[in-house]
Amino acid sequence: MKILRFAALFCAFSSPALAAVDIQTVTSPGGIQAWLIEDHNIPFMSLEIEFRGGTSLDQPGKRGAVNLMTALIEEGTGDLDSQGFAKARDSLAASYQFDSGVDTVSVSAQFLTENRDQAVDLLRQALTAPRFDQEAIDRVRGQVLANIRSDAKDPSSIAGRALKEMSYGDHPYATSGDGTEDSVNALTRDDIVAAHQAALARDRIYVAASGDITAEELGPILDNLLGGLPEKGAPLPERAPQNLKPGVTVIDFPGPQSTVLFSQSGIRSNDPDYFAAVLLNEVLGGGRFSARLMTEVREKRGLTYGIGTYLVAYDQAESIMGQFSAANANVAQAIDVIRSEWARIATEGVSEQELADAKTYATGSYPLRFEGNARIASILVGMQMIGLPADYPATRNDRVNAVTMDDIKRVAARLFKSDELHFVVVGQPDGLQTSP
Repeated sequence: MKILRFAALFCAFSSPALAAVDIQTVTSPGGIQAWLIEDHNIPFMSLEIEFRGGTSLDQPGKRGAVNLMTALIEEGTGDLDSQGFAKARDSLAASYQFDSGVDTVSVSAQFLTENRDQAVDLLRQALTAPRFDQEAIDRVRGQVLANIRSDAKDPSSIAGRALKEMSYGDHPYATSGDGTEDSVNALTRDDIVAAHQAALARDRIYVAASGDITAEELGPILDNLLGGLPEKGAPLPERAPQNLKPGVTVIDFPGPQSTVLFSQSGIRSNDPDYFAAVLLNEVLGGGRFSARLMTEVREKRGLTYGIGTYLVAYDQAESIMGQFSAANANVAQAIDVIRSEWARIATEGVSEQELADAKTYATGSYPLRFEGNARIASILVGMQMIGLPADYPATRNDRVNAVTMDDIKRVAARLFKSDELHFVVVGQPDGLQTSP
């Protein structure tokens, strides 16, 4: 998920090989900037493009327009209908992926060096002149509606939707970027065209490339690929309010177990204390079995099979979130334990051993998760979007190791507020009901 981008970047460059990468900054003749890592060992390259704004750019009454538009980009361009586009792409052994998120529309492309010019030109046509045929709109609309109906029956989706509604008021973050059945059914082709003009524009582009291409070759390709897009898109949204109040919300859902999401306010990814916050989260609820919540909730008490927390960093809002599922009889006790551990880390911080172990994990003792040109290009774009410098891979481990115990204690007290936690429970938990 894109909301986990910085946490992923925090762990991504964790091997000496990646720490030594040479990131070049490329500016095309037309002024489009990109980051590049050359690797000529294989005649293949990856290109990652992000447009800031994403589904948050939906206009009032048009929820789901950016999501539907993004899904339609590969459904035809020029004289190629959807099937013709797919055949042209496959004949070039190219891969294109288009995705919309809360804050971004992303384009991922991979292609062979020998087919690079043709693959880039086909992608250019798709991005700058999609057909948006009515037949394709109706077909893809049906797929989106099926997803919406499925989410309406999924406990995790129900919990997430409720938590966002309570958190963000009338901001776009408060509702799903997929839209509702009513809003998606009402979208017209003109709405799709407007969403394309709003979201895919040159004033919000972030680009990275990795693989068999030089800086001199990349610049003209960027102008050819992206120069035909509108110069400016729709205004980006303002900061989101944080309306979430402490308490518990129970949403009735028949079944033997409940799904629980919990949240409180968080920390921006560019905050000087972010590295300390990431280490603290790793100790409290990170991905290891030694995390405190896994130990206290699962190992000691057997209340759940798994539990985790993570830092969420949207462009315009941030939070600490967690999730678990448990038998209905165990939910109330699990919530009590979580609140207790939340308060304990705020008042006591972490031990020297816990901090050392978290640093070891963060600096690369665990297997590298991000390998290959596609993953590296995605990481480079993410670095740009959150404002990290190009030398971040070389300096990142030093930043992690520079976090002191005093930093940890200070940030723990600042950040973790057990009296701010709100739990959304989707199920029929024993002895638990909605409370303010």
